[in-house]
Amino acid sequence: MTELTSEAATIDRILGESRTVAVVGMSPRPERDSHRVARYLAEVGYRVIPVNPNATEILGERCYPSLDDVPDRVDLVDVFRRPEQVSEVAEAALRVGVRAFWMQLGIRHPGVARRLREAGVLVVEDRCTLVEHQRRRGRSSPPAP
Repeated sequence: MTELTSEAATIDRILGESRTVAVVGMSPRPERDSHRVARYLAEVGYRVIPVNPNATEILGERCYPSLDDVPDRVDLVDVFRRPEQVSEVAEAALRVGVRAFWMQLGIRHPGVARRLREAGVLVVEDRCTLVEHQRRRGRSSPPAP
């Protein structure tokens, strides 16, 4: 399997198997990418949990200061943080036992990606969950609750 085929299969698996998405760095401001992406994910059926230490509620959902504070199981961590902050988020993701870790457009961290993969976590770097879901619409949408 080529690297691109492998990445496509990973994306398909993450989008198809995930139900609960913690959006780390989610902004309460509707014009921000993190807000738009999270709103889209909620609209297509994912449960979205905002993670931002500077907000208490976003999109009608309780906002948590960190992944460690989220009381529910998280399938996917969708990261909207600078690359230098990704390592800290990844360590929290490992502590809470996520199955998938997604770094948004412009975010790559090969060392973190390797560590997560070695721990059995599915990883995507430098891709947008909204764009990738729209490309696969119908094949990877979560089932209706």
